[in-house]
Amino acid sequence: MKTVAIQGIEGAYHEIAARKYFQSEEEISILPCCQFRDVINALKKDSDIFGIMAIENTIAGSLLQNHELIRESDLIVIGEEKLRISHCLVAIPGQAIHDIKEIHSHPIALMQCRDFLNALTNVTIVEKDDTASSACNIAKKQLSGVAAICSKYAAELYGLEVLAEEIETNKHNFTRFLVLANHWVADEILADSRPNKSSVVFTLPHSEGSLSKVLTILSFYDVNLTKIQSLPIIGREWEYLFYVDVTFNNYMRYKQAINAVLPLTKGFKILGEYNETNNPCQKA
Repeated sequence: MKTVAIQGIEGAYHEIAARKYFQSEEEISILPCCQFRDVINALKKDSDIFGIMAIENTIAGSLLQNHELIRESDLIVIGEEKLRISHCLVAIPGQAIHDIKEIHSHPIALMQCRDFLNALTNVTIVEKDDTASSACNIAKKQLSGVAAICSKYAAELYGLEVLAEEIETNKHNFTRFLVLANHWVADEILADSRPNKSSVVFTLPHSEGSLSKVLTILSFYDVNLTKIQSLPIIGREWEYLFYVDVTFNNYMRYKQAINAVLPLTKGFKILGEYNETNNPCQKA
């Protein structure tokens, strides 16, 4: 049985993404972690553990701190999972929406359900650390008049009643998660796979056209740029780290492209080579 470390508790979207990614496995064990950094530390303590971390959302954007955590960790990205995020309003059984006086959830979930929340009257919005823990706390304390915004799975897990489904404002609400492993596990997986996607990070000299030259080389070798994210380097004014995701059909051409851009960059690091999610995004 594989153990997967997640940020949050059981019922969190991270758990849903982990079970979706490892769905071919008979069963996985979830290791809840309070913070994203705790996920990294869990993998460092036990080389057999896998981890999963949200890296970007189509509405909220990139989770910048997670880019840095992965780069600094020396862990390897071995895969990705894209999950449709569908929020529900849930409460202890026997209540209706008009009975609710408080709504608890993570700030991002609350933001994603703004239109639904704005239509309610005389309701106090309370920010919490996690969607699933909000549901768990309501169930454990049997709080009447209090609802949580979370997944339908979390509602079922904690015995709560769904008062409203798909309350997110934008239905094209997807989160992309990265699956992490230690080096020796990643090497074993890569040996039996044919990756078509890569996540890399590098810095560039502060000179005219430096980024353009790198992108031109990638294009020449038929390597497709799917994402680029820049982060300032603290203590080095006007210098940036560039986090880049690329896809490719020919692994040899991709490696040639990497070799060609190496002389133009500094601190170049491959965070992981893996298979791009090719199945349609499913609703949680």
